[in-house]
Amino acid sequence: MPRPPHHRLVFPLRRHVVASLTLAALLLLSACGGDDDPGAAPAPTTAQAASSTATTARPSTTAAKKASDPREPTGEPVTLAFGGDVHFEGAIESRLSANPATTFGPIANVLKRADLAVVNLETAITERGTPAPKDFTFRAPPSALTALKSAGVDVATMANNHGQDFGLVGLRDSLAAAKAAKFPVVGVGRNADEAYRAHLVTVKGQRIAVIGATQVLDSSLAAAWTAGEDKPGMASAYEEATLLAAVKEARAAADTVVVDLHWGRELVNCPIDRQRALAPKLVAAGADVVVGSHAHLLLGGGYLRGAYVHYGLGNFVFYSRGGVTAQSGVLLLTTRGRAITASRWVPATISGGIPIPLTGSAASSAVSSWQSLRRCTGLSAKP
Repeated sequence: MPRPPHHRLVFPLRRHVVASLTLAALLLLSACGGDDDPGAAPAPTTAQAASSTATTARPSTTAAKKASDPREPTGEPVTLAFGGDVHFEGAIESRLSANPATTFGPIANVLKRADLAVVNLETAITERGTPAPKDFTFRAPPSALTALKSAGVDVATMANNHGQDFGLVGLRDSLAAAKAAKFPVVGVGRNADEAYRAHLVTVKGQRIAVIGATQVLDSSLAAAWTAGEDKPGMASAYEEATLLAAVKEARAAADTVVVDLHWGRELVNCPIDRQRALAPKLVAAGADVVVGSHAHLLLGGGYLRGAYVHYGLGNFVFYSRGGVTAQSGVLLLTTRGRAITASRWVPATISGGIPIPLTGSAASSAVSSWQSLRRCTGLSAKP
């Protein structure tokens, strides 16, 4: 069904000096994974996928209660949809060339029914530039943005370990393509102010802020790829003070604050220590939703101090060899201001690079399996 029109705004993040990279920022993943964090939780031996929880916050009773409880539901309900990693390689490239408007296949129907849909765009949008010295580099033509818009995606984060795969030329082309397509991207920019800046959109009278950042960067490229005061690049979650300042500023301007992160350890379906350390800091700074991807498989989600945290959305429109990396889906959250009043997982399986929604007993099984992933997250099923 058609969505109501969005009133899109952006607001500047006021900062003048971005902290220099710490040593930790240089100890990051190479290529698409390779996190060597010794504190990472071990991966379960059994492949698991997909789930759903649904909770309903109690209706507001008095203005005084609302004032004392910032997560008391306020305003109209808004449905947010989140997908994981997206690129346009392999079979997906052929689909894009054939018809950008139908590239996402049937999963587009799920995204279009939401009021606002967000994914991680894990590719440079360029046909120029020199590949970065790394194992995997991804790029796509500007028609990829047509595919995203046609599928119902409203915002994409490009803060990840592929956003600058084709250097500054590729990054500038990506920004220019997004501007020409009038398609909002977050987590990247001509400087740190732009990279950490939230995209603010008003839906049903609710102001939704979306911030993108990455906790995954190749160690040899982290310094070069991180945005600075007068330096193009992306928002790094290792510049923690800058990221938290962006969340606090968004909190002052929005009813619901979303942070979409590239984080986790490849092929590990429990959150690693640095994910679990960052999530509560983001919530304390004012985030209401913290989601992300990178591990190429699904992790668990749930509530943390009233906010909703999802540690890994898996692959979305992305090549896959099958098995756990083909388990995919869409996370649907209903928000009323700061209150996350309902959550639902729509499971899918990737075939030919495209997530195909599951139905019947297959869907029920996938939902139960994903729900079990919460056990190693420290998150709750209810607020």
